[in-house]
Amino acid sequence: MLIDKKQNYLLLKASLLLSLIVFAGYLIFYLGLFELIIESDRSRISVLILVIYLLATVHWFMNVLSLDKEIASIDKPSRETLIGRFNIEMTRVNEKDHGSKLGLLEDELSNKNALGYMIVDILLKLGLTGTVIGFILMLLPIGEIKDFDPQILQKLLSTMSGGMAVALYTTLTGLISSMLLKFQYFLIDSSLSQTLNYLNSKYE
Repeated sequence: MLIDKKQNYLLLKASLLLSLIVFAGYLIFYLGLFELIIESDRSRISVLILVIYLLATVHWFMNVLSLDKEIASIDKPSRETLIGRFNIEMTRVNEKDHGSKLGLLEDELSNKNALGYMIVDILLKLGLTGTVIGFILMLLPIGEIKDFDPQILQKLLSTMSGGMAVALYTTLTGLISSMLLKFQYFLIDSSLSQTLNYLNSKYE
């Protein structure tokens, strides 16, 4: 059964999503939330998470451009792309060989996203690490209590709230950035899956 080739809107979808991310980043900066995160998170893990996320987003968009070029080479085969070379070779070899070659093609294209999914996991783990560090900072002063002087307790509560802020901000930053990045790479995987299904049906 031949699967119809769908229109390639990957670059358009990715550009719209990137525009929304940039706009959301501008709002966070404009509303002072970014400055609040920096001041509240003494561990600076939230800043590290945001920097890693920005670098991963650059990597993601480079992969989008690469895959968009690959999909375009279905109609105009070129030896500069993997799919282009696959199309050229499939016109020269026996049809029985298409399955193994398509598997290799799928592995090559999918491996480009492996780094992105590893970073998704790292962002989540960094958020959880910040949670643990925040709770340690929050509970550390409790061992220093020797009496129940109101001034000491007030200082203690202030220190504990700082530790809680570290835990909450790192967790929030890690969760949001990892979920957003995972959706970004899902967008690539969805287009890649449609393309490979079409190629498989075409040479079946």
